[in-house]
Amino acid sequence: QVQLVESGGGLVQAGGSLRLSCAASGTIFGINDMGWYRQAPGRQRELVATITSSSSTNYADSVKGRCTIDRVNAKNTVYLQMDSLKPEDTAVYYCNAEIQYRPSLWSQYWGRGTQVTVSS
Repeated sequence: QVQLVESGGGLVQAGGSLRLSCAASGTIFGINDMGWYRQAPGRQRELVATITSSSSTNYADSVKGRCTIDRVNAKNTVYLQMDSLKPEDTAVYYCNAEIQYRPSLWSQYWGRGTQVTVSS
């Protein structure tokens, strides 16, 4: 069974940095796009950043220049480096990945989320 497990969240002051990690485990034949999404209280889940298997990246306008997504394919892991954090970055951050869990079968998977809180 495939699982995504996030880590690295926490409480940080405005202007600080955090590095989130997400590791995929289980029976994995391949991974396409991986990404980070976030959901603040009372708001819909939104995209933060995505990265393809060839490391092409895409960022939400709200985090461009402050966040960097990268991945280590050999470890089935994706990272999100967040700098110059703002109180409005406070949210639960979720990892997402499109994973081949059987030959010719793919599915989207989500982690359980990690809380990021930025104090002013």
